[in-house]
Amino acid sequence: MSMLQFQFNTDSSVMGTEEVAARIENQVRHRLARFEDRLTRVEVHVTDVNGRKHGADDKHCMIEARPRGGRPISVTSKAADVDAAARIAAGTMAERLERVFGKAERHRHDPSPDKVI
Repeated sequence: MSMLQFQFNTDSSVMGTEEVAARIENQVRHRLARFEDRLTRVEVHVTDVNGRKHGADDKHCMIEARPRGGRPISVTSKAADVDAAARIAAGTMAERLERVFGKAERHRHDPSPDKVI
């Protein structure tokens, strides 16, 4: 069982119901599942930039992931609704983690080439 902590935060203008939080948590956990054992915490912050006024892409989602023994990584996305913003941010985070962990794997397994002078 994973010990990954998940925290969902929203401002007062976003419908911060339990249903929305659970839906977004499931979506983000699903997208980042293959990295779960390498992360200690994931925080999701959802905000509505325009508040009660509607506007295009006014929902923002910021996801911060904390790799074990590493520096936090964060991504942000914008969309017309919170689900789309979270989906986009989770996809971007998965790509970012793939690069970060992939690079760490390559450096761990490939010995540095000897310098030729």
